[in-house]
Amino acid sequence: MAPIEDQTSYSHYLVARQAVQDEAYNRLAPTDDQKITLIVIGVYVAAVLILWNMPFIKIVLAPFKLLTVGLHEFSHAIVGCFTCAKIEAIEIDPDEGGVTRMRGGIPMCTLPAGYLGSSLIGAILVMCGFDILASKVAAIFLGVCLLFILWWARNWLTRGIGVLFIGLIVLLWLVANGTGLKYYVLFVGVMSCLYCLWDILDDLVFRKAYESDASKFAKLCGGCMSSRVWGVIWFFISLIFFIAGILIGLVAFKDDQATQQQRADSLGTLQ
Repeated sequence: MAPIEDQTSYSHYLVARQAVQDEAYNRLAPTDDQKITLIVIGVYVAAVLILWNMPFIKIVLAPFKLLTVGLHEFSHAIVGCFTCAKIEAIEIDPDEGGVTRMRGGIPMCTLPAGYLGSSLIGAILVMCGFDILASKVAAIFLGVCLLFILWWARNWLTRGIGVLFIGLIVLLWLVANGTGLKYYVLFVGVMSCLYCLWDILDDLVFRKAYESDASKFAKLCGGCMSSRVWGVIWFFISLIFFIAGILIGLVAFKDDQATQQQRADSLGTLQ
């Protein structure tokens, strides 16, 4: 009897495993509305890559590049706050660079926070971009980040970027019950993830004139690994965040557009 019982148990195991595999496939398989969102993400990625360094036309992306720089510096600053640092200033410059000035904190945490934090923010926005209600919540989150940037801003460009994108959030919230926020949040998320990936490669391959976060972190770690190695590690972590944001969005938000809009309307509109 024992072999028969073992065979029955194994058959039950195979059935249960197949059920789990089918459930995982069904959860990851995109709905018709999610296919549209994936196409939009693909269009955003292609547009950003094409426009990135195209003469004259690249000016279209400039404000969004500066926004992602702001999110990079915000990530340094917020981790600095969590490690008891005093944040003195956040500054964005027209050359798409930025600096966060702080006293105290734990450099081992604050240095990698710029790339990893802004790519995580980008991934969260991409995930939320699959749903209208989640996009509204993400827009509020993004607005709070921008308010912190405004609080710490010490030059007019940084203040201008904060005001511009907070104003855009409010405007899109008022139009068509906030439907446009979904595509705005999705674009900012894609832009933030791509900017992090490109900037890490830029630091590693093209070697900017100023010292990169990876270089500072390598020195802080006593040279146990080079800045290139740390940059590669951060690059793949950022890439994993981006992919994870898409996959979680596919699994978490299966409602169709009409249901999403109905749920989103329950959050209310700004009047």
